[in-house]
Amino acid sequence: MRILHTMLRVADLNKSIEFYTKILGMDLLRKKDYPQGKFTLAFLGYAPEKEAAALELTYNWEQGDYQIGNGFGHIAVNVDDVYQATKNAKQMGAKIVREAGPMNAGTTIVAFLQDPDGYEIELLSK
Repeated sequence: MRILHTMLRVADLNKSIEFYTKILGMDLLRKKDYPQGKFTLAFLGYAPEKEAAALELTYNWEQGDYQIGNGFGHIAVNVDDVYQATKNAKQMGAKIVREAGPMNAGTTIVAFLQDPDGYEIELLSK
């Protein structure tokens, strides 16, 4: 068994795809419209889906904004250098929620970004 994907509902699919591909370096693996259901699915990731888990973005054509809720935490992304990745993300216009630095009560270097819908992305070094 393995995790296949994590799904997030997004308000602006193109803006979200741009964030995940340009700022986080993911590839758009596949995208499909479902006219009868009035939604589009886009799958993004760092490797083909048969090799690694993906991120599924669901865009419901007639839905506005979503409430993230208080149960969701974050998506963690591994980067070579958290400080540099945070600097690069900031230069590309990403919202930084927590600057790079040691985690609370630990030494691991972390940073947090927000995607266009407000979902938090944690950057961790290898």
